[in-house]
Amino acid sequence: MDLKELAVNALAQNKQASLLVGAAGAALLGFGLGYKYMRKPEKAVRVGVVSQILIYPLKSGKAVPVSVAECQRLGLKAGELQDRHWLVVTEEGNMVTARQQPRLVLVSLSYKGGYTYLNGPDMEELKFPIQQPDNQIHNCRVFSKDIQGRDCGDEASHWLTSYLGGEKTYRLVHFEPKMKPRRLSAVETLSLQFEQVAYPDYGPVMLLSEASVGDLSSKLDQKVTTERFRPNLVIGDCKPFDEDSWEEIQIGSVRLQRVMSCGRCLLTTVDPETGVMSRKEPLETLKSYRMCKPSETHIYQKSPLFGQLHNVKKTGVIHVGDEVYKITH
Repeated sequence: MDLKELAVNALAQNKQASLLVGAAGAALLGFGLGYKYMRKPEKAVRVGVVSQILIYPLKSGKAVPVSVAECQRLGLKAGELQDRHWLVVTEEGNMVTARQQPRLVLVSLSYKGGYTYLNGPDMEELKFPIQQPDNQIHNCRVFSKDIQGRDCGDEASHWLTSYLGGEKTYRLVHFEPKMKPRRLSAVETLSLQFEQVAYPDYGPVMLLSEASVGDLSSKLDQKVTTERFRPNLVIGDCKPFDEDSWEEIQIGSVRLQRVMSCGRCLLTTVDPETGVMSRKEPLETLKSYRMCKPSETHIYQKSPLFGQLHNVKKTGVIHVGDEVYKITH
């Protein structure tokens, strides 16, 4: 092959390579433009404002109101207090809530300087270290799902056993960061998937509006407060049950995705001020006008719906006073 033929072949190969690169570039450009125009833009509409942020460090325990909280994958956190990261269990590891022991709603759990504090009516305050690495790790069960918890010590056990009375011995356990959270479906046969959680019933964040509570109170002989329904976020400046239609919301840098409504049980009949369970109101009134559609009875059964359960799509910080935006696509 002479010099002229070599030059011609090299030119042909370079031209073919250029065509291939050009075609690939055009394909990528076309895909990018197609994705840009196929993707529907987001629209944010203001629907309310955060009026309360509530953390329940102890499952079924007293609420801790805060003005600002981190919204993490496992729920809300303020300092060392994380939502529903402490749990009362039997010696066999079965969870104990206010459904079985209504007076649990009067127990407050707080944290300061590396120590946890337990307080309850007619009980001396108990102080114990939040970190007790030598204590036993229990295998616990929350709604038939296995999860671990670090025992908080014999003093905490004696305190709870004395407070709750009865013949059973109770233990207090703490969910630690290295432990594996629960992953569950709201309905095992459906594709209603929640983020992983520690000891909450289902979703990491429960949201309820002031107006919905006001609407319910207007139908009752005795008014109720938001604390009875144990929400994490209370939303003001909206109409009753507006929150039912918020599939995706933005609060500051936090993005929440609705999974399902919150089906209500006997726990709503426990007065958060007295720890007394009526077993009737406001549950009966809720059943009179807040039942699910017939097509959803396989999900909610006979539970009335009040509040919404959300996954944390994007973490961040939430303040009282933050505006709430409904996101549509």
